[in-house]
Amino acid sequence: MDQITFDYNTVLSDVHMLLPNSRHLMTRLNSVGQPGRFIYIFTSKFEILSDTERHDQKDSLTKENSDTETQVVKQKDGEEVGESTVESGLDEDGDFDITRRPRKNTTGDCHRDIICPVILKQSNTSTLLQELDAEDEADDSFDGVIRIEHTMATPLEDVGKQVWRGAFLLADFLLSKPLMFKAATVIELGAGTGLTSIIMATIAKRVYCTDVGEDLLSMCKKNITLNEDMIERAGGEVRVKQLDWLKSDLCTDSDVEFRWTEEEVADIHDNASFIIAADVCYDDDLTDALFRTIYRLCSNFVHACTIFISLEKRLNFTIREMDVSCEAYNHFRHCLSQLEDLVDGQCSYTVEQLPCTFPQFLRYERIEQLELWKVTTKRVPADQAKS
Repeated sequence: MDQITFDYNTVLSDVHMLLPNSRHLMTRLNSVGQPGRFIYIFTSKFEILSDTERHDQKDSLTKENSDTETQVVKQKDGEEVGESTVESGLDEDGDFDITRRPRKNTTGDCHRDIICPVILKQSNTSTLLQELDAEDEADDSFDGVIRIEHTMATPLEDVGKQVWRGAFLLADFLLSKPLMFKAATVIELGAGTGLTSIIMATIAKRVYCTDVGEDLLSMCKKNITLNEDMIERAGGEVRVKQLDWLKSDLCTDSDVEFRWTEEEVADIHDNASFIIAADVCYDDDLTDALFRTIYRLCSNFVHACTIFISLEKRLNFTIREMDVSCEAYNHFRHCLSQLEDLVDGQCSYTVEQLPCTFPQFLRYERIEQLELWKVTTKRVPADQAKS
């Protein structure tokens, strides 16, 4: 295989630190819809934990937290001198010397191998493609596992082709509240690879899995197909549709593959009761567009709607602030406040942050920077709207 390299603008989800089971090449379309560069497509299997595994994992996390709070301090000769809370000190050069928790060996109970997480390179090796296709076909059935095709180490504009922790957090919440979403019609905004839509379809009646970009939507449709047995057994349905936040109308153009039909537009207006979105607030302009889209959709719904948004609060050092900040997160909170204060005569909006204490159904690290927000809309009565 050719040497794999990072680009200067490459971003990588922590979810992909382990090598998926198989891979193949896909042509990435350019801005005018023509074939551009090639990228590797990986297939990962995400297992839904059993009750016993969830219990064991909770006990393990509790023990880790306890061990982190207090550690045995040893002298240089190895003699134990007592217990002390772990703190960050300074080394001999005056730099921070952080006591790190020993890493666990996760390769024993994991079905994937540790690799260097860099995947973006064109390849012309037909033999490799044949081997990868054969490997993919050899493992085409499994139970209790969600199969997702995705990329790794993408430029920022292609982050939707990766799987992010926020999707796992939202999926955990959905799986913990099956009665809430039973028989519901749901719209996912910025669905990316479709992981959360697939999980939702095992609970809800119908899910409109939306995003923008023909190659991304095609990947999402493939993932729906890979998991259609699970979805059909649950009695759900997923429809992949184009929904551009920067446009005011839904695309009904007959020449567009992922267009909306008039019946589907009527369906969401009459029946949609939930909107979900996972890890889509990383750019201020797109965050603005997201909230405008939520406003437009809710204004056209016959019924009140509940929105769930998960995200990871990402810390960055900025020269402007000369400090660690969360600018994208701060703008997201600002938009939430504007939505809650909005008075338009049609809907009122209530915002609350939900505690992330619900069970963990998928195997990932639920870090403290993960958050889940709930926005509840309420239709303003006609007599009040007129006044």
